[in-house]
Amino acid sequence: MKRTLALVLALVAALGLCLTGCGGSDTLTLNVYNWGEYISDGSDGSLDTIKAFESWYEAEYGQKVKVNYSTYASNEDMYAKLKSGAVSYDVIIPSDYMIARLKDEDMLLPLNFDNIPNYQYIDSQFQGLYYDPDDQFSVPYTYGVVGIIYDANKVDAADVGGWDLLWNDKYAGSILQFNNSRDAFGTAMYKLGIDVNTTDQAQWDQALQELMNQRPMVKAYVMDEIFNALESGEAAIGAYYAGDYFTMAEAQASTVDLQFYYPEVTNYFVDAMCIPSCCANQELAEIFINYMLSEEPAVANAEYIYYATPNSLVYENETYIEDMGQEAMEILYPSLDGFAEKYNQYAYRNLPTETLDYMNTLWEGLKIN
Repeated sequence: MKRTLALVLALVAALGLCLTGCGGSDTLTLNVYNWGEYISDGSDGSLDTIKAFESWYEAEYGQKVKVNYSTYASNEDMYAKLKSGAVSYDVIIPSDYMIARLKDEDMLLPLNFDNIPNYQYIDSQFQGLYYDPDDQFSVPYTYGVVGIIYDANKVDAADVGGWDLLWNDKYAGSILQFNNSRDAFGTAMYKLGIDVNTTDQAQWDQALQELMNQRPMVKAYVMDEIFNALESGEAAIGAYYAGDYFTMAEAQASTVDLQFYYPEVTNYFVDAMCIPSCCANQELAEIFINYMLSEEPAVANAEYIYYATPNSLVYENETYIEDMGQEAMEILYPSLDGFAEKYNQYAYRNLPTETLDYMNTLWEGLKIN
């Protein structure tokens, strides 16, 4: 009887090993939700980060994993999808103010950093920031500053330098505006010298009026659509993230000459990897985050998406510095010294519910009228 039981147990163990090692029905699933154009995907000879992780994980753990990778266009789109409860994701990469909101609404899981040892390479300037003061819920992925991209073949040099360019009626019909409430209002508030985190409804009304004044000049409200519009020359001016400028410049048509500048007062932001409360496999999600911080994928992602990274394995990598070139390094990494101070002054904060609702009501009115 004992011999028979032992034989049965041995057969069960062997079957389990086969299911795990052979990648049968025991294949793990990881659902990753990220911004568009925000990971090295194998195009143009780059590393396919998702496939590389799947191969690495199987080699490291002897088990297959399938990553379902999907994208969103804005923090607000991502939030609405998660809040609906209709979908389940394991890793998301929201921006700072949205991380604060998700945390406040108990929509994030605290991280087990024993599974994320590569966190040691995150520069200290990016630890303890307002949206996650105890560094419990997030791991910085990229950071940057919002600037203005313009076609030098269509825009006079005398007109560039501040936010006024987005309101210059000389370029009516060629101006692009953000298609999300926070960034669009941000452009108006920075222009007017209003605190982007104000709770004063009169100041939000003032910013709305500025956006209403701009509306007749706006060709389109865009997010990822800005790439094709500026690269092709269909539009001439748009505010966007510094890293994306280089992606656009690389793909621009021969008749286009895209240039970039920072207004004196503008948005500083951090995007970070988080695990939503709906996560089905937290340990696997943390292993993925740790992999994203390791040198090969981290360098590949930084080179591909052209965003600055707080990961020292990247910004101290000589090959990366050489590949990026002097112009890109100067724009993307203006200075790590004092970053936290500027960030704390100009970054978006999580707004009170009443202010968020008021902003969204104003935004809906702007888009409808």
